[in-house]
Amino acid sequence: MTGPARNDSFCVHCGQPADTGHVSCHNSRTALEPPRFCPRCARRMVVQVTPSGWQARCSRHGEASSADAPATN
Repeated sequence: MTGPARNDSFCVHCGQPADTGHVSCHNSRTALEPPRFCPRCARRMVVQVTPSGWQARCSRHGEASSADAPATN
């Protein structure tokens, strides 16, 4: 069995390939939610939400946090 190509990117909210054009994951509500899937491999991440932000960990690609996320205006 082969995995996805290394250059693939995935939606952090549903895990589907980012280039499929699914717009339901990009509404204003999901913009405020932490990522649930790794954008590099689409694995489900361990997410911890605190009052000051969030931390997410992929078993293959390490950690990310709200401090690392791009600012949204």
